[in-house]
Amino acid sequence: MGLDEKFDRAFALLAEAVAAGKIPGGVLGLVDASGKRVTRAIGEAQKIPVSRPMTEDTWFDLASLTKVLFTTPRILALAAEGRIDLDASLTTVIPDFAQYNPDNWQRKITFRQCLGHQTPFPGVFPLYTYGDDPNRLRHFVLQRDWKAGPAVYSDINFILLGIAIERLEGKTIRNIEPGQGFAWSVDPDNAAATEHDPWRGRVLFGEVHDENCAALQGSGHAGLFGTVSSVLAFASGALNANGLLALSVPLMRTPLSARRTHGWERPYEGWSGGERNSPGTIGHTGFTGTGLWLDFDRGHAWTLLTNRVHPTRHFDSGIFALRRAVGDAINSEE
Repeated sequence: MGLDEKFDRAFALLAEAVAAGKIPGGVLGLVDASGKRVTRAIGEAQKIPVSRPMTEDTWFDLASLTKVLFTTPRILALAAEGRIDLDASLTTVIPDFAQYNPDNWQRKITFRQCLGHQTPFPGVFPLYTYGDDPNRLRHFVLQRDWKAGPAVYSDINFILLGIAIERLEGKTIRNIEPGQGFAWSVDPDNAAATEHDPWRGRVLFGEVHDENCAALQGSGHAGLFGTVSSVLAFASGALNANGLLALSVPLMRTPLSARRTHGWERPYEGWSGGERNSPGTIGHTGFTGTGLWLDFDRGHAWTLLTNRVHPTRHFDSGIFALRRAVGDAINSEE
């Protein structure tokens, strides 16, 4: 079955979700190793307070795709260049991390452990409720005596990796070039709306949805904006290991656990990419309704970009089932 046929079958699932009122709109994109791509948009980029159509040029708040499109490649490239040692403690770059307790477990955390979410940090934490000074909040993260728990997926891991990048580059995240086709903020008129945020008291579009990233004014865990074109360009570069990604792809694909590689997820029962992926697939999702999956064995990648949190996250959008169904449709050989 050809690329176009697989795409049509997967896009029909997105269209059904939009028609059923599960999500306002979305864009699906599929690319193969040769660079051939298919993209299509459907639905609304914004519903309230006005309606705007979704287009293939719509910018999305990529949320946690920031972890794999920005932070992971830069950390892995820094390691390849010898500027950091993945198995060294973060204190080699952030010497003041938990500086008041030299025996604290936090000072033993390594870059590789953060990439693989193999640390005892909490899964979620409302940093934004502790103040609005971004520098103070960074040091709150660094000096807080975090309670150790089981290893779970945690934004704290990538907030710390972002701070490490800032220390090495001598500038804040939002002053670092995010990569071709990506941005840290965009024209609201060209952006998919996310949530009517109770904290900020308005519908968000063109500014970051993640509260902690907003309070930090840039972070390694969220904040990146992109279009279907820019996400597929990244995917194509990864499939062909071009440019900066040539230094990163081998470790992006190297397992660290049953579910994770360096920065990315790998197939497991019930994962977001569906059940028909090849073993050589990696992927990641974003809270706002985004996702990217790269199947290196088959030589293709797909992205599903939606605004499923618009106008509220407190609604069953069906995004988890939709992602899996789209992946299965693209990878079916029938």
